[in-house]
Amino acid sequence: MENNGSCQGRPPSPRGSEGCQEAGAEEIKFPGLLRARSRVAGLAAPLLAKAMASKLLRAVILGPPGSGKGTVCQRIAQNFGLQHLSSGHFLRENIKANTEIGDMAKQYIGKGLLVPDHVITRLMMSELENRRDQHWLLDGFPRTLVQAEALDRICDLDLVITLNIPFETLKDRLSRRWIHPPSGRVYNLDFNPPQVHGVDDITGEPLVQQEDDKPEAVAARLRQYKDVAKPVIKLYKSRGVFHQFSGTETNKIWPYVYTLFSNKITPIQSKEAY
Repeated sequence: MENNGSCQGRPPSPRGSEGCQEAGAEEIKFPGLLRARSRVAGLAAPLLAKAMASKLLRAVILGPPGSGKGTVCQRIAQNFGLQHLSSGHFLRENIKANTEIGDMAKQYIGKGLLVPDHVITRLMMSELENRRDQHWLLDGFPRTLVQAEALDRICDLDLVITLNIPFETLKDRLSRRWIHPPSGRVYNLDFNPPQVHGVDDITGEPLVQQEDDKPEAVAARLRQYKDVAKPVIKLYKSRGVFHQFSGTETNKIWPYVYTLFSNKITPIQSKEAY
């Protein structure tokens, strides 16, 4: 190989090839040192590889109501083994169990108000504390800059993705959306209908359409989301972890999401699952 004036595996010496010769002379003069370096390198390589392999992935998904976050989260969890941590799910569980946080949240929800930052943050910090050794994907948290800053104090995120869906598509999706309130299961009459119209597949209980999913409420709801999400998105853009996916169909957006996650974590399935 042509000598370009730098030692292989070392930064170039300011004295050119002379520096390489001196380094080589040191290794010839002290052969034990060379062998020791080789042993250390041999031990360090697998340790470094293990550390990289054990790096826990921390991800967040953002998007307005009706953007398809739930579907994308299910696919990410299925393909990459991430724990799907939904703030809505945890709220329902705590309300059902009559925990202190659940009772606090219930008071706001009963009045038609959003659960305030301090309540939802306390809930999610507790859940994350129990999942220190797991890969996870947050859904529904953080919603506000206050929540994002609280999350920032306990971990560094690897990926933040947002689903950018046209307003007309969101309006159509939400107007066709029906929910099973106790479980939070969501149905869409176009692409994810219940087996029996108006009835939950699992429990047989009736489905409802939320007041804020009705066409007259959708525009205000989406404006509110955009206003609250703007500083959160700005924060994650500044960190270099933000990725936006635009489109009208989840199945067309999904391959790009899959590729992004594949660059961060090895899929647990040999074939991409939908």
